[in-house]
Amino acid sequence: MDDIDYRTLDPTTGQLLERFETHTEGELDAKLDSAHRRYEAWRLLGFSDRARPMLAVADRLQESASDLAALMALEMGKPLEEGLAEVGKCAWVCRYYAEQAEQFLAASPRDSDGSSAWVTYEPLGPVLAIMPWNFPLWQFFRFAAPAIMAGNTALLKHAPNTPRCALGIEKLMLGSGFPEGVVQNLFLTNDQAARVIGDRRVRAVTLTGSTGA
Repeated sequence: MDDIDYRTLDPTTGQLLERFETHTEGELDAKLDSAHRRYEAWRLLGFSDRARPMLAVADRLQESASDLAALMALEMGKPLEEGLAEVGKCAWVCRYYAEQAEQFLAASPRDSDGSSAWVTYEPLGPVLAIMPWNFPLWQFFRFAAPAIMAGNTALLKHAPNTPRCALGIEKLMLGSGFPEGVVQNLFLTNDQAARVIGDRRVRAVTLTGSTGA
């Protein structure tokens, strides 16, 4: 198994602040099971039920903007002013899709020789998000807000140098009322990530990253 070092380094000094272990195979399997089981229930909820915690996330992002900006500054060196702007954009996208998803995903009738025909939009299942370090909150929320409102669940494999941001996202989502399993952070090696991509429980992957990623 290859090595990935999930760690928080002070970008101004290079000092190691904290290191995080990758998941064991048993822990990873349990998280994939949880994402799949939660999807089976989450997909059946109405848009208003999904929107309620998503709007709460938007509120909590705004309330915690200073702390989240400081976290990004500590972990990857983003200036506080830019961090505050990133948090605000995340709050906006959560609120936008909470309010618009039902309209965007409404069934659309089509002309047909039969009795009726329409285009409908269905959720896929658990989605693995492989995300970069440079916009550690925005890159997650710009995917997660529409995907979760559509009835999917999210598995976050963040960059190895932003583990605290990854854990902060997971904590924020749970604290805003999302049930366990809707959003889960994964600390994976590259070999594990490849296996997750091929796992039958994972139905899609979204990636922003380097050629290596």
